[in-house]
Amino acid sequence: MSAAEKASHRIGFVGTRFAGTDGVSLEAAKWARVLWQNNHVSYWFAGKLDTDPGVSLLAPHAYFGHSDIQWINERVFGTTTRDPEVTRRIFAIAEHLKRSIYDFVRRFDIEILCVQNASCIPMNIPLGVAIAMFCAETNFPTIAHHHDFYWERDRFAVNAVGDILRMAFPCTVPNIQHVTINSEAQRALSHRRGASSVLIPNVLDFESPPAAIDDYNADFREAIGLEPDDIFFLQPTRVVPRKGIEHAITLIQSLGNPRCKLVVSHESGDEGHDYLGMLRESAEQKGVDLRYVPDRIGDERGINADGEKVYLLADAYAHADFITYPSLYEGFGNALIEAFYYRKPVLVNRYSIFVSDIEPKGFDVTTMNGFMTKEVVAKVRSVIDDPNYREAMVEHNFQLGKRFFSYAVLRRKLRALVTNVTGMEDL
Repeated sequence: MSAAEKASHRIGFVGTRFAGTDGVSLEAAKWARVLWQNNHVSYWFAGKLDTDPGVSLLAPHAYFGHSDIQWINERVFGTTTRDPEVTRRIFAIAEHLKRSIYDFVRRFDIEILCVQNASCIPMNIPLGVAIAMFCAETNFPTIAHHHDFYWERDRFAVNAVGDILRMAFPCTVPNIQHVTINSEAQRALSHRRGASSVLIPNVLDFESPPAAIDDYNADFREAIGLEPDDIFFLQPTRVVPRKGIEHAITLIQSLGNPRCKLVVSHESGDEGHDYLGMLRESAEQKGVDLRYVPDRIGDERGINADGEKVYLLADAYAHADFITYPSLYEGFGNALIEAFYYRKPVLVNRYSIFVSDIEPKGFDVTTMNGFMTKEVVAKVRSVIDDPNYREAMVEHNFQLGKRFFSYAVLRRKLRALVTNVTGMEDL
């Protein structure tokens, strides 16, 4: 057996959803890609999957959108009392999911579990409990990748499941290695749970050049109704309130240029559709051309249900002139790193993780502090109007991104985590 064969391991990714373009799915895919490049094989367990069925186990109750999970969430958040029937259902579903995890591990002969955000944010309480019980019963080597903790979100602050959250979100049995994506989360995990963690920022493949405009995506602007000379502002995020998209609308209004168009790439619905309705109404009132195009952007190029071309998010970035990222809160900030990677200028609301973990590295971006000012609008206008300044800015940001947020960084960190389990330098 060769050294490469000896170094390979079967790693099982566990989460609520590995599908679409949400941050957790994207980062999990990057981890799998880096592991695969070094002979490790990845398998997938979730309630919603778009992975190869041959290396996947679909457990419908693992998805946070399952009706039984929604039934539980409606009865445990926003209140401080819990009906015994809710408790019974939580643990009944958890037992079912735990058995499914056992089946997953046996079916694919998994050697290391990699839990993706399912043990830190209680979108699916039974799944978190199932993972905690499985780890406690088996002492199975586990890496828990934490993107968002429940204590970081206001909507989980009032709840009737404090006992369960302390037990499973996250579970801190010794066989679990914890990974956090920013320094604030690392400190909070240590303070609240007494658990150490490895900090691994979200990354992109800066060593490989981004996709350019090609024969397939050349008509992207035309496909979403933009004119060739329009100034294309891209909001490359899901439509949820913490993304602060109303600030992007205000920016476009303040620029006062009818050629400026705002395009929102991702879907609404994870937290309801009221916010999307508000944005559309605000844009109409302010005379802002807002294009909501999630049905035209997917994980693969192809054709949608209406017979229209579907493009990659990379295709949207290739055509964009400016990226808006006015988030109120982010666990890290995937779209910001994407802006650096695709060499696009970007507006950033100075959310806390940007201030602590990204801004000190010296990136050249347009920043706002919670509200739009004349100075911010003037800076954006100057970036649009001065191509030399813009080119120097984006090249500077690309080189810093390559230094701090590349696959090379992820590879070094994963090597240490896998070596802690195997005793061999596997990556």
